[in-house]
Amino acid sequence: MRALLHVLRAASVSFVVGFLFAANAFAAGPNVIPVWPGAAPGSESWKYDETTSVGPSDGLRRVGNVTRPTLTVFLPDKTLANGTAVIVCPGGGFRWLSVDHEGAAVAQWLNSIGVTAFVLKYRLMHQGGPGEDDQAWILEQRKTVIPLAVADGQQAMKLVRAHAADYGIAPDRIGIMGFSAGGHVAAQVALKHDAQSRPAFVAPIYPGPPIEPVVPADAPPLFMVHADDDKGVSTADNSIPLYLAWKKAGIPAEYHIYSQGGHGFGMRKRGLPVDSWTDRLKDWLDAQGLLKKSAN
Repeated sequence: MRALLHVLRAASVSFVVGFLFAANAFAAGPNVIPVWPGAAPGSESWKYDETTSVGPSDGLRRVGNVTRPTLTVFLPDKTLANGTAVIVCPGGGFRWLSVDHEGAAVAQWLNSIGVTAFVLKYRLMHQGGPGEDDQAWILEQRKTVIPLAVADGQQAMKLVRAHAADYGIAPDRIGIMGFSAGGHVAAQVALKHDAQSRPAFVAPIYPGPPIEPVVPADAPPLFMVHADDDKGVSTADNSIPLYLAWKKAGIPAEYHIYSQGGHGFGMRKRGLPVDSWTDRLKDWLDAQGLLKKSAN
């Protein structure tokens, strides 16, 4: 009996320690955190496995079949940290996520200017099933998955803001940016938000597919970049209407169109003026006062 009581006490202590560890996990700064506390709403029945592949023509790593959205945390050096944070949404046509040159590499650059970064893996359409190369099927699947991806972006904003103090960031200095499909997610979060999910600023980079924007009076300042020779997502159908809608609403907006760059340049260097788009973003963030040390 004494031996049994000893085991039970030990198990109880172990449980309490494990519980406290789990409760403090966010505060301790884990590298990857779930966006939703359980199964993401609207896709509870999705059971397929997440995949990782490398593009045969470009050598870029892609993640597919995301059913459990996550945020990967990138912290700047404490001596550089300024209290600003950005949620980064990679692109990939809602079929995959280009997690390196539109994700981790962006986060590392943000860290270099003192900004905390959270790379979002949002939900994607199912790859590997019948009809996945049929354009009509893709368009239909995209209609289903886009609202779920946007919901992931909204929830990510709420989650980061709720835990701002844990990461030393100011709750009123959390922005969102994205590339291609991720730019669509970022723009939609800026257009459709409540007090908890409103970003302080938004930066859609070559965003698509098109949006019919109705810009609310409390929309955040906008920064955009696009290449005029982008054959995947046109400036005329995507970024120009967004910029004009922001201007019509009287919300500050800055828009850079480069003559060359194509689609999906992200952080890749191409020996073109578009390579310096991050310098323009840094200048813009600085002009907003977002690179100065936060008092919070």
